[in-house]
Amino acid sequence: MKNRIKELEKISKLLDPGVKQRNEWNVEVLDYSNTFINKLDTSKAFFSSEENGKNIYNFDIEEQATALTSLLDSTKTNIDEVGINAASGGHMGYIPGGGLYPSALGDYIAAVHNRYAGVFFAAPGAVRLENMLIRWMCRLMGYPNNAAGNLTSGGSIANLVALVTAREAHNLKARNFDKSVIYLSEQAHHSILKAIRISGLSEAPVRFIPLDKKLRLSVNELEKAIIKDKEDGLTPFFISASFGTTNTGAIDPIESIAKIAKKHRLWFHVDAAYGGFFKLVHKLNSKFKGLQKADSITLDPHKTLFLPFGTGTILVKNKGELLEAYQYLADYMQDTIDADEEISPADISPEQTKHFRGMRMWLPLKLFGLKPFRAALEEKLYLTQYFYDEIKKIKGFEVGPEPELSIAIFRYIPTDKNADSFNKKIDSGYSKRWTHIPIINDHQWNLLDTDRGSII
Repeated sequence: MKNRIKELEKISKLLDPGVKQRNEWNVEVLDYSNTFINKLDTSKAFFSSEENGKNIYNFDIEEQATALTSLLDSTKTNIDEVGINAASGGHMGYIPGGGLYPSALGDYIAAVHNRYAGVFFAAPGAVRLENMLIRWMCRLMGYPNNAAGNLTSGGSIANLVALVTAREAHNLKARNFDKSVIYLSEQAHHSILKAIRISGLSEAPVRFIPLDKKLRLSVNELEKAIIKDKEDGLTPFFISASFGTTNTGAIDPIESIAKIAKKHRLWFHVDAAYGGFFKLVHKLNSKFKGLQKADSITLDPHKTLFLPFGTGTILVKNKGELLEAYQYLADYMQDTIDADEEISPADISPEQTKHFRGMRMWLPLKLFGLKPFRAALEEKLYLTQYFYDEIKKIKGFEVGPEPELSIAIFRYIPTDKNADSFNKKIDSGYSKRWTHIPIINDHQWNLLDTDRGSII
């Protein structure tokens, strides 16, 4: 047995390459990555090929090792030159993740050191860093010191955490679900519908509140629906508003909705995944009025802080409600009980094991400071307004409501055809090129997304 152990030890040590091997790999990967970055100004926004990445199947898992050079060549052909290149300056169609380079360095550090950032006892510095980021975002949104939150994989998980927290805070039981009403805008992100299903609330009535002329959730229609549901013996429970809808960039009337939610005792959630970090632009402060009254807020640093995909945030005004929903203890976690100087991420989220996401956010914010982030967001506002003003001067184009953030909507109206059917044909004809033309109130609108200065 000892001889076998020694044989296995020799083979298993291949998993710990020496400094020479690491240096060789580092040079290859950095050269590959820098080549990709250096060509972004001229890179295509979309790659199409007959194989469409199928040759990656030639690199299925097997016993033998494969040289890194061969793997990088396959990565280039089958992954990086197939489909959408979200890092390209010509990318258009949705709000992308910017993929800031220091975030990659942060991920590298986090992966190499592999700190377990799920509990404070295991990685106190890592948890302090992530909670420090959460506290900064809470201050930015106007939340009190008692607020808490979690860095998630994106807005979808953030919205799920908010809904489950609301369900527990309202002490809903399965026998009540079919009478617990959820209110959404017609433009609510589909991840909230997914969260309703995952959280077990599929039987809950869902009311889609109509939009006003500015494509925002109608406050009057919302309150009418709540009052009627109460009269019918139902229990209004949850309202989600959007601070920047994905389709149009519209900002729902946050302060008015907050008043209605308080009056009727609903949990008020704001999905600010897209628009939340525009709070850095001081001239938009008035649009954020009332946001601090929300019970929970979703933010996506991988959108308007330009971080890599997989970086979301949920903020909850009352940290006690988060703990009530997610905190559990186990025998093997006994050492964590008294280590409570900081909230452990595992106690306020569905995740026990998690990536140390904080480094990918903290490193670029500290290396650059807030000033260039603020400037980049303000630039997008001006780009959008400039486009909106200029396209109105071109004959045949109709615009939607005045843009509130970095999205403007418009459509072309042919002189001899129905505008809706004409634009639907454009949508159908260009769908394979990833053109995004959302349907808004029976009108077919084109979309300008200036998050990367791109026009669709």
